[in-house]
Amino acid sequence: MPIRQLSETMINQIAAGEVIERPASVVKELVENALDAGASRVEIVTAGGGLNLIRVTDDGSGIPQPELSLAIARHCTSKLADNIHDIRSLGFRGEALPSIGSVARLSIRSRTATGDAAAEIGIEGGRVSAVKPAAANRGTTVEVRDLFFATPARLKFMKGERAESSATSDVVKRIAIAFPAVRFTLAGSDRSTLELPATDDSAEGSLRRVAQVMGAEFPDNSIAIDASRDGVHLTGHVSIPSFTRANALQQYAYVNGRPVRDKLIAGAIRGAFADVLPRDRHAVTVLFLTLDPATVDVNVHPAKADVRFRDPGLVRGLIVGAIREALANAGIRAATSGAAGMMAAFRPGAASYAHAGPANGHRSYDAAYRPSGSGGFDPSRSPQRPLDMGHGEARAQRNGFADNDQAAFDAGPLASADARAGSAEAAETLLGTALGAARAQVHENYIVAQTRDSLVIVDQHAAHERLVYEALKNALHSRAVPSQMLLLPEIVDLPEEDAERLALHSETLARFGLGIERFGPGAVAVRETPSMLGETNVQQLVRDLADEIADNDTVETLKERLDKIAATMACHGSVRSGRLLKPEEMNALLRQMEATPGSGTCNHGRPTYIELKLADIERLFGRR
Repeated sequence: MPIRQLSETMINQIAAGEVIERPASVVKELVENALDAGASRVEIVTAGGGLNLIRVTDDGSGIPQPELSLAIARHCTSKLADNIHDIRSLGFRGEALPSIGSVARLSIRSRTATGDAAAEIGIEGGRVSAVKPAAANRGTTVEVRDLFFATPARLKFMKGERAESSATSDVVKRIAIAFPAVRFTLAGSDRSTLELPATDDSAEGSLRRVAQVMGAEFPDNSIAIDASRDGVHLTGHVSIPSFTRANALQQYAYVNGRPVRDKLIAGAIRGAFADVLPRDRHAVTVLFLTLDPATVDVNVHPAKADVRFRDPGLVRGLIVGAIREALANAGIRAATSGAAGMMAAFRPGAASYAHAGPANGHRSYDAAYRPSGSGGFDPSRSPQRPLDMGHGEARAQRNGFADNDQAAFDAGPLASADARAGSAEAAETLLGTALGAARAQVHENYIVAQTRDSLVIVDQHAAHERLVYEALKNALHSRAVPSQMLLLPEIVDLPEEDAERLALHSETLARFGLGIERFGPGAVAVRETPSMLGETNVQQLVRDLADEIADNDTVETLKERLDKIAATMACHGSVRSGRLLKPEEMNALLRQMEATPGSGTCNHGRPTYIELKLADIERLFGRR
């Protein structure tokens, strides 16, 4: 077949394959156009998951009638001057409208603030109709019907209406977070209405918009971020370690106001939370990066969701450092969801209260602690009784205690505040601390503490595990990591560029106990490895490091391996479940937790304590 020029319609349909992937892509492009036009109100209506109808209405500046025909022409835009490196708008390629019009039935009706009337233009499967007068208020209405009717093969790859509607909702929410002063409405016959009222551009207004999108509980379980380095400014909020999600869908990132899904930013978030979250849980984040447009390339892909930074190491280091510093400075905090879960467990009708009880709805003492499988108290399984009020059979329940444990029991749960804190004054002081004064140890693993306005339950093993881990990490990273010399150097063959990158980071690697040097072209010699690693696969370790340096210009892989070993050591060296603690030991553990960053979760990401406010307790008993 001879070489020939493709038709304009065919060119637009090819471009549509990259720009318009699904209905959510159409909504994204149209909403971005509305925001670039200065809209303060954006209304989106869909039907059939967006395949049947998408209508976006805004109150922006509008399109003058003579420019309507240019608006649907390929590579025509009002947002880009002569400098491709100075992009300050969301759109700039001039591809969205012609691409949509090549695969759907598109109409644009617009009126400027100074226009006497509105004008309308249509395009159906690439065929453009003439501009004609229309009636409309100031702003623009873009209507897309029968998406992909001109390319029916694409319809086979669309998901169900519910999935497409969900994707559209996610797009609108992502954009809305970056524009709190704009009112967004998403409605249609195939969905419940989503309304996001306008707030303002202040920090408080931005946080209110975040709460509208992510739920009211996020601000109460988040930490503010504000950091700068070498012209890059990072702001936003990240969740505390005990407030997580099962996926990363609620990790929102913005570069100069543009919503992005960038693997470098996602990797930096994972790295910052690496040792405070479980492996299968994800932090909730809203991060805004502001930097010189010339130092970031947003023209990587037509969808504009990917970006490339001129200095990726700087950006990654800023994100990781800022989040870790914020977590360290935030002090000890428990997620409000933990208290909510405890409240739900205590409420009548919860699983633990499902069996029949007295007519008044309350259970007797005997019923409350009758052995009932793994959920009930069984004296034969636990040598420590629950908090009983001095019943006569208490002596019989103490059988099995060693002599030294008996004294601990006698001075245990029912001792007075004076006995626990040493004096009334000391007890009053402890009540004012974050975790309060220890009052009891139940089931030989949980410390019950009291503050002035709450009840705190601490998992002693998980808490001490975090304390030991942080101490090991500080010792590990405050000085060079001890290394062991290999009897015979390990030669690792690598591509020339990987060997060069490793050589440039040799000093950093040496601090972590890995001694490497160049060994001719395309190879490195490993002479020392960290002692903590013991016998390890040196070849795989070096190749993993080379891959990470190529992607992120960091050597986090080696540090993470050492931290993992430290976490294992901490797990085996901490206070075990089942150990009875004296009051002073319990209070000492609480004070150490208050002074240790990240102690709200253990090394595996589980919460170390749960706090139940006095107001919540009173509601449980009907006092409020």
